[in-house]
Amino acid sequence: MSTQRTPEELAAWLRLAAEPGLGRATVRHLLAELGLPHQILSASAGTLTRLLPPELAQRLSAPPIDAVHTVMQQAETLLAQTGHHLITLADPDYPASLLDSPDPPFLLFVRGDLSRLHRPSVAIVGARSATEGGKDNARAFARYLAERGWTIISGLARGIDAAAHEGAMQAGADGGGTIAVLAGGLDVMYPPQHTRLAEEIAATGTLVTEYLPGTPPMAYRFPDRNRLVAALSRGVLVVEAATQSGSLLTARLALECSREVFAIPGSIHAPLSRGCHALIRQGAKLVEQGNDIEEELQRTGPLPANNPVAPYPARAPGHPAAARSHGRTDRSPISSSADLLARRAGADTHSEHRAPQPVRPANRMLKDPIINRVLDAMGHDPASTDQICRRSGLDVARVSALLTELELNDVIQRLDDGRFARRQHGIIYG
Repeated sequence: MSTQRTPEELAAWLRLAAEPGLGRATVRHLLAELGLPHQILSASAGTLTRLLPPELAQRLSAPPIDAVHTVMQQAETLLAQTGHHLITLADPDYPASLLDSPDPPFLLFVRGDLSRLHRPSVAIVGARSATEGGKDNARAFARYLAERGWTIISGLARGIDAAAHEGAMQAGADGGGTIAVLAGGLDVMYPPQHTRLAEEIAATGTLVTEYLPGTPPMAYRFPDRNRLVAALSRGVLVVEAATQSGSLLTARLALECSREVFAIPGSIHAPLSRGCHALIRQGAKLVEQGNDIEEELQRTGPLPANNPVAPYPARAPGHPAAARSHGRTDRSPISSSADLLARRAGADTHSEHRAPQPVRPANRMLKDPIINRVLDAMGHDPASTDQICRRSGLDVARVSALLTELELNDVIQRLDDGRFARRQHGIIYG
């Protein structure tokens, strides 16, 4: 069941998602500092200016502009349709696996079966230009795992992704089913030729995205989709991949979330085997059959309820691996959604990925050598988070937190395409 909320509460969450200039990390920081969305929106411009650039603070303290209001109405209309849901960071049914990730979304739009977001899952990813043999392997692994209760997650792309979804559905109604994570709105199917496949998934499984209805699947949104594919799963299987591909990014993101990574080997002469071989050299587990994946995953957490494999001896409750593999939970009594949100959005978490702390004054912040390392990596042209991570050698969680701090201090600005650019004397470069 999706969480019941008043129209005013729904509108407040959608306003935070629709307001230009508010990124995920900034919204989580606002939630941690000020509470639920309606409390953020009722705060004075002066209060918001302590946490946001002045122009954005003024805009957020006023009623939404027409363009934002239109987007909110479109989302409300979509959510009113049967089988459509909104899950927020303050909801008890927010997926625990995402809470364990470095960059959790503050809301999710879902179509289909909500319960699959909480089941043991394996992601299967790979090349869009996959070989017929690679697609056969993806279907076979997906069907085997789904028949044994695992939910199969992928990104609805051509090639391996589509084959994985198809294989999972071949396991039938008693199988684990499949989740498709989208890089755009629920009402914008990409690629268009997978519209029928998406409808089949919605009927028996789940479509999920962090993007508002109408959001197009632009190229820079696919890495964000990949991070959710990795974070929702217990492990990621790469079937075929070139040496530079989104599948390898998904594998890297899985490692950052402390998920297992698996790869299927291939011919040394096949270009689409090289990415898998690179992963295996870096420590991914070589797999030849679905049981290889189960043997590894049964060591890190519970198996699906209908899985016939005898479970591995349970971890002691205090064992660190048990906490990592079962996902973070809020075990203390929670009196309200505001208390739950404070635990999730604020600094009261036991992982190293904490919400941004109160920002330092810009004059002190810019003396920090790590901050300057990020600025040097950004350069003077617009740069994406992934580019800054690659150039600086810092992980995505650290870079995201520092970019948020720089943004809140008006040193940089997030552009409409998701990249960042420096400010200087009020001018945005790029």
